[in-house]
Amino acid sequence: MSEEATASKGQAFLDKFAAISGRIGSEVHLRSLRDAFATIMPLYILAGIAVLINNVVFPLFLKDQMLANAQYWGNALTLGTLNISAILLAGVVGYCHAHNMRYERDIACVVVAIASFFVTMPQSVEVAIDDVTGLATGVFSTANTGTNGLFGAIIIGLAATALFIKLSSIEKLKINLGEGVPPAVAGSFNVMIPMLLTLSIFGLLSAVLFVGFNTDLSTLIKQFVQAPLQTLNSNIWGVVIIYTFANLLFCLGIHQSAISGVLAEPMLTILITDNMAAYAAGGFAAIQPDHYMNMQIVNTFGLIGGSGCTLCLLIATFLFSKNKTSKTIASLAAGPGIFNINEPVIYGYPIVYNLPLMIPFVLIPDLFMIITYFATTAGLINPCVVMVPWTTPVFMSGFLATAGDFRAVILQVILVVLGVLIYLPFMKVHERVQEQQALEEAEA
Repeated sequence: MSEEATASKGQAFLDKFAAISGRIGSEVHLRSLRDAFATIMPLYILAGIAVLINNVVFPLFLKDQMLANAQYWGNALTLGTLNISAILLAGVVGYCHAHNMRYERDIACVVVAIASFFVTMPQSVEVAIDDVTGLATGVFSTANTGTNGLFGAIIIGLAATALFIKLSSIEKLKINLGEGVPPAVAGSFNVMIPMLLTLSIFGLLSAVLFVGFNTDLSTLIKQFVQAPLQTLNSNIWGVVIIYTFANLLFCLGIHQSAISGVLAEPMLTILITDNMAAYAAGGFAAIQPDHYMNMQIVNTFGLIGGSGCTLCLLIATFLFSKNKTSKTIASLAAGPGIFNINEPVIYGYPIVYNLPLMIPFVLIPDLFMIITYFATTAGLINPCVVMVPWTTPVFMSGFLATAGDFRAVILQVILVVLGVLIYLPFMKVHERVQEQQALEEAEA
């Protein structure tokens, strides 16, 4: 088989892979989930800052009652973010799904999603007071409204919104009040029957599960959906496989979030929010080993300088490159790269469709995540318990994400040096290819 035929088949495979990945990334339910987490992310970051200050900063200066008084601030923020995160996510999921479905009554979808989420919750909660256990009614447990209820919020929010939009499309279910009625009032009556039907269906499901099986939908979701998915996404090898394909996709010109943003990030984000809540309640001892792998390991250690850890490539260029073009691009990309924004490198260096640089771009993040995960399990660094913005510069990010562990900073230094050494030979090959191409063009 000729080299041209082999190259043609290889390109055809890559094109097909990119097309399939693009369809996955554009699937409306997955896209809605990705958009919802992106919308609610600032609250998680605020919660992480509150947890960090409450448990690391305040104890350095305050003791006893003064410490408890100061920590009331952080506890209040935790109550308004992590402890109601499932409620907020249900509403945001409903809104994002309505927006992606081009449904104009998006605010009604927020109401339906949140109401349906509460309709499916248990109507009594087991509580313990002074070693006496009993059932309490008229209360909701943070096990359902907080980080542990995020999977239920996702599924119920999406399902309720999808059903509501479907019912709203049936003309016979709309109530037309005629002309001269304020638009808000007319819109409310238009969706009244679909809203009533949607909530009634979820209420019926809740009643059947309680009367027939003594359970509720939130509990079933935790048992049969949340547990298996968390097992997959807390597994380092599953995460590595997802990000391998995601970064390979980026090398083909399609943003890696088309894969990682829908298959990994939502679940990994749930794991880090669980860690924040557990750390706020009981310190590092409360962190479960199956939560060591989470979104913060990916952002802080696996994507140093952005996808492909291209900050290492920039450093290698500044220190060892003699190519004027590469140095110019590196100078322009250095500022954004410090804050993990690396599109100038990916499309300017370039890395897309550049085989020598594609190899380290795909493999280095995998290696960094594996090293960090096993360093965490071995107790060499603290688990990540604080969600910091993904734009936080390297070294500062490791210190903050692990609640002030200097060992995490040392690990990041080691990873950066290792990344530079790995990128270096591939960068040299890239420059030789550039020089050869320049000579050929000059001779032509």
